Amino acid sequence: MSLFQHKAALPVIVVAVIAAIGGLVFYVNRAPDAPIASQVDSSTVSGDVSAESNPLITPRVLGAADAPVTIIEYSSLTCPHCAAFHRETLPKLKETYIDTGKVKLELRDFPLDDGATLGALLARCAPEDRYFALIDLLFLQQRSWARSENLVGELARLGGFAGMPEATIQACFENEELFKAIREQRQVWASTHEVTSTPTFIVNGTKVSGAQPFEEFQKIIDGALN
Repeated sequence: MSLFQHKAALPVIVVAVIAAIGGLVFYVNRAPDAPIASQVDSSTVSGDVSAESNPLITPRVLGAADAPVTIIEYSSLTCPHCAAFHRETLPKLKETYIDTGKVKLELRDFPLDDGATLGALLARCAPEDRYFALIDLLFLQQRSWARSENLVGELARLGGFAGMPEATIQACFENEELFKAIREQRQVWASTHEVTSTPTFIVNGTKVSGAQPFEEFQKIIDGALN
C-alpha cells in the first residue's frame, strides 16, 4: 500500500511520514495587543542548502509579470497573522495596486509546522489559475482545518470545494517529493532574506515584518513608484 493509498489511514500515515522525513472574503478580529508575527524556530531552518529555488516549488505570482513593484511574501498557512494579512490587507492591495498593474505579489511557502506544509502541498496540486483562490480559502477556514484531528480529511474537503477531483487530491498527498521540497525550500528562504517570523514581506528590497495594515504598505509602494 502506498503511503497515502488507504483513505481511512491518511491522518495516521501523514503523522508517520512527517516524523520520518524530519478565503475568499476578508475579515478577522485581532486583539490590539496581539503579536503581529509568528516566530520561527531557527533550529529547524539551519543547514547547508543551495540558494537556488527548487523548480518543484517555484513561487506563485499574483499580478502582471512586468509590474514595477514586487512584494515577496513569506507565509505559513497555519499562521494566524498571515491569515489576517490575506483577509484584511491583501484585498486592498489587490484593488489598488495589483489589479492596476503596479504591483505583483510573489508568494513563497514558509511552513512553520507540518499542517502548513500539507496545506501548501495541496495548494500546489491545484491548477495554477485556482492557486490563490485555494490559498484564500485555506486562510479563511484556518481555525477549522489547522486544529482538526483529521487534518488531511479537512484539507481534502477544502480541496474539493476548490474543484479538485478526489483522484487529484489523493495523488497530491502521495507526492512525497513535493512535500519534502516544500520543507527543504524553507531553509533557502530563511537565509535569502533572513526570515525569522511570518508573515515577512520584501517590498522592492524593503523588509516588512508582521501583518501590517494597508497604509504601511501604501507608503512603501508609493515611494517605490515615485
